[in-house]
Amino acid sequence: MVALLALRPSEPPCWLSSNDEERLRGLLDRQGARDSLGYFALRRDKSVVWSPTGKAAITYRVVQGVALASGDPIGDPEAWPGAMDAYRQLVDEHGWTPAVIGCSELGATVFKRECELAAIELGDEAIVEVSDFSLDGRPMRGVRQACTRVGRAGYDVQVRRTRDIDRAEFAELLRVAAAWRGAAVERGFSMALSRLGDVADSDCVVATAHQDGVLRGMLHFVPWGPDGLSLDLMRRDRSADNGLNELMIVRLIEGCPELGVRRISLNFAVFRDAIERGEKIGAGPVLRAWRGVLMFASRWWQIESLYRFNVKFRPDWEPRFLSYPATRDLPRIAIAALEAEAFLVRPHVLKRLVGRG
Repeated sequence: MVALLALRPSEPPCWLSSNDEERLRGLLDRQGARDSLGYFALRRDKSVVWSPTGKAAITYRVVQGVALASGDPIGDPEAWPGAMDAYRQLVDEHGWTPAVIGCSELGATVFKRECELAAIELGDEAIVEVSDFSLDGRPMRGVRQACTRVGRAGYDVQVRRTRDIDRAEFAELLRVAAAWRGAAVERGFSMALSRLGDVADSDCVVATAHQDGVLRGMLHFVPWGPDGLSLDLMRRDRSADNGLNELMIVRLIEGCPELGVRRISLNFAVFRDAIERGEKIGAGPVLRAWRGVLMFASRWWQIESLYRFNVKFRPDWEPRFLSYPATRDLPRIAIAALEAEAFLVRPHVLKRLVGRG
């Protein structure tokens, strides 16, 4: 273990400067509608590398010697090759392994062309078109009944931009949400902002659910261009009625026209296709075995439950990819991604040994 730690590439602390954040926000103002994951590039525990023109950027974090980027590059696709070339030079200089989690098909194609990164489909992103959504019909019966049941239990849902929420009220939201999380590690990297209530994030949207004046649930969404939202955080009181999350999402969708929102990105369903096809009659033994592995892993990582929750809303599915240099790198990249998403957590002693705690 000591030899492994001594020989591994360095892991510099990652942080986003205020200047870089301002420049990224400028790119998102112009090109943010391209990728629902774009706003998550503003996490302040990431570093950034820019194209020579400054018209595109890639944000990343170094974990386990892997320079882990997420989503597509930010900015004009015509400038992506310049940002990718800068990223490739950076990883070569430091001896890091390049990897991208959650990029789109276009992003994976350009990473393959410019950086010679292979790609595998990692899963699918659930996207709801507001104009197409309806609670009518048999397929939506479960969601409709859940909303009716929870509504009768006295829950009231409000949907607001964060700038419209009083700071004192927001402080109380943060306090209660932290209490619900308890001592658990905050998960998320590719689809999580890692902060709430920052004045710079005034365009974010919060859906809150109260019962008899008591906060029982909260959803937080970040902007996806000028007319979209992307789910960042979902929390609720564990004693709240089942179906509360469904009610909050439905009320959010119903409030989207007033917010000027026409599309919503919900949770990412990892290996959705394998879960879906593996349970059908006629699925082969390999596919059934792979689905069995995913079901076993779901005991700890909510793979199946997130898929089952997403599919209730009959979304459109957009594939997301993992880009990587070679098959031999996949185990290391998988560990780095699981650590970045906080599904694997290093012991405090190990963090001190590698200078990360």
